[in-house]
Amino acid sequence: MHPLEHLRHVARVEGADPAELAREAAVSLAEIAAEGGGGLVPACRRLVEAHPANGPLWWLSARILASPDPFDAARESSAALAHDPTPARLAAVLPDDTTVVVVGWPDLVAEALRRRGDLEVLVVDSGGDGSGLARVLERAGSVVTVVPDRGIGSAAAVAGLVLVEATLAGPGGVLAAPGSHAGAAVAARSGVPVWAVAGVGRVLPGALWEAALSHLDAGGLEPWDRGSELVPAELLSQVATPSGLLGPEALAEPSCPATPGLARSPAGGTAGP
Repeated sequence: MHPLEHLRHVARVEGADPAELAREAAVSLAEIAAEGGGGLVPACRRLVEAHPANGPLWWLSARILASPDPFDAARESSAALAHDPTPARLAAVLPDDTTVVVVGWPDLVAEALRRRGDLEVLVVDSGGDGSGLARVLERAGSVVTVVPDRGIGSAAAVAGLVLVEATLAGPGGVLAAPGSHAGAAVAARSGVPVWAVAGVGRVLPGALWEAALSHLDAGGLEPWDRGSELVPAELLSQVATPSGLLGPEALAEPSCPATPGLARSPAGGTAGP
């Protein structure tokens, strides 16, 4: 398949793991770079406009466009996403003998819980993914209860920890599965810690964070109809990152440049903090 046709396919995909989608895009972007790089900027713009809540796609695009060697940047970024150490780091610091709340099927969190296999997990059935994740975690040894959407507040209030996986993060907070804001708000009010999980490529600089939010707002969907929602930084206790467990200030420490070619509003201007 021609790389541009493959990128059009990637732009149309829905519901995929953010890191896997970015790795798919990296293959075609590397091919375009190897052919001279013509068309990289519009290709990257179309990808992030199609998937504004996908942090790894923004991160990948920013690294490629800012690099003197876009081909190497694409390959190195894909490898970093494939070998994200965040699940292992998170599994190592999860407290023993606690009840954990997760929303939907967050891939990094699911891998961390699977590695542990010794925790009680309340899986909020956001997007209909709860039963599938429950089966995976039960096979790993966890005690799992599937909680209907309407029970997220009650689950968060009685838990020992709420984990919110960021599809994209920045200085203002994280974008996560629908229901995450309510769960985090109830947990914070109840004194239950809320950890954001921000793997490789999830934390963006302020300009790209604002650009992503602008594209989401311009999508024409009401906030309650979107595939992700904003969890404000003030609700978060800590952030699980590839480097380990850090304070919320980690959301202001991006791992890619604020590439001007991406930091533009849907109307064509430049977004910024």
